[in-house]
Amino acid sequence: MTSRPRLVFATIGLIACSGMLQGQTASPTSGLAVSPTVNAVDPAPGDFLEVLGKTAKARWRLLFRPPPPPPSTDRSRSALVLGSLIAESYLIWQAGDSQQYRNTNQEMVNYCRTLGLGEKMMPRLMAQGKMAEMQQWKALHQEIAEGHHELQRLLRTMQDEDLALLIDTGLWLRLLEVSSTLIADLPGSESRHLCIGSSGTLQLMRDRFERISEKQRQGTLLQLVSSTLSETQILWLTKPNELPSSEAVLKTRQRMGDVMQAVWEKEK
Repeated sequence: MTSRPRLVFATIGLIACSGMLQGQTASPTSGLAVSPTVNAVDPAPGDFLEVLGKTAKARWRLLFRPPPPPPSTDRSRSALVLGSLIAESYLIWQAGDSQQYRNTNQEMVNYCRTLGLGEKMMPRLMAQGKMAEMQQWKALHQEIAEGHHELQRLLRTMQDEDLALLIDTGLWLRLLEVSSTLIADLPGSESRHLCIGSSGTLQLMRDRFERISEKQRQGTLLQLVSSTLSETQILWLTKPNELPSSEAVLKTRQRMGDVMQAVWEKEK
């Protein structure tokens, strides 16, 4: 959906991101190279998926998730699901599937309402659905990103930093579920690093998660998210100078699939 120059720029950005953690201090507990402060931003989700699609010749429709359950009274879970729905919207945008986008868009409306953002986000989300219906894909790509930023701004205005962080966590968990699924099916080792985007992506996810209040992180679901991020980071960064193994990719796919299934489960 994007031009070749943009794709090249995205690829360069991912490569640069994977080298951003050089010169870090060693963790006393895990033996990993980690950074107490990472001065970086997430790679753009749309660009990340574009690189994956070109590399793996992705059949995006096969990666769609079924609809999530009704919004949970657990706001942490609902925030994670909402983030994963934002990731899903980027995935559907890559496929150019108008109806699927509108279906997911309606789920986002439901989850925004649950988090007290329905009235403020409704006009924007409805406009996105209309863009998909009219197949205004170029404009929609930018609108998805701006809608995400607006959602974050509103939550922080409401002094709900935890939910803002959880939405971004859910977004990247879903993106890594997609990336690990695609890369696991590729032969050879030259593309395996794209399974996690970069080592910087994992560090950003860990840093973000650690900023969530300790009380919030005590819940069962968030403990699972925490252990998934820790185990995945150990898997990829214990031997950073070696080529990623097929085992690392397969384990990452399993872990990301398991945690996303837990996030999307109906509340018991």
